[in-house]
Amino acid sequence: MRSARNLLLGAVTLLGAWIGWGVYVNRTTERVPSETLERFDGVEIRRYPRTVLAETTAPNARTAFGRLFRYISGANASRDDIAMTAPVAVRGTTVPMTAPVRTAAESDDVTMAFYLPRTYTPETAPMPTDPDVRLVVEPPRTVAVRRFFWYATERRVERERTRLREQLSRRGLEARGEPTLLQYNDPWTPPFMRTNEVEVRLEEVPERLRTADR
Repeated sequence: MRSARNLLLGAVTLLGAWIGWGVYVNRTTERVPSETLERFDGVEIRRYPRTVLAETTAPNARTAFGRLFRYISGANASRDDIAMTAPVAVRGTTVPMTAPVRTAAESDDVTMAFYLPRTYTPETAPMPTDPDVRLVVEPPRTVAVRRFFWYATERRVERERTRLREQLSRRGLEARGEPTLLQYNDPWTPPFMRTNEVEVRLEEVPERLRTADR
């Protein structure tokens, strides 16, 4: 009986520590600044300022993530340790881990990008020492996003992409390119605390949104 209680207590302690880690990371990770222009049917229209990203294209997500993580850990000309920023953007296959990353689809490869903290500009961002990592400057842009939670499995991501396209079509909003997967958490965040989004650029911003953006 005592050993069962000890096991239960240990499990509860580990769960509490796991949840505590997720709360800590969510509160301390810098997020890319944006302005919300409109919300409808689970979709948010956002305006982002110019941003600087470290980006790489690799055969798989693990390789891409490793390159970018080494870059922010000192594999750059200044040997700077760079804080991770949420989200991470990914294009291509589903990322087997989550961190502030962006992912997108190009053939069978994965293109992954870390947004750099807002203190970095195109002129001050440290140059990567790995030739497979590049710095990218994104101009200001208006996007539509749809948020979902738990693990970003391939089936779940595709379902959310389809819903995003359908909702934009109903509103007469035209998307440019394929939706990108955004992930906001590190690999150790509990699944029930994970935040993901699918994001797509808008081809033409309606007049009401251009007015709101001024």
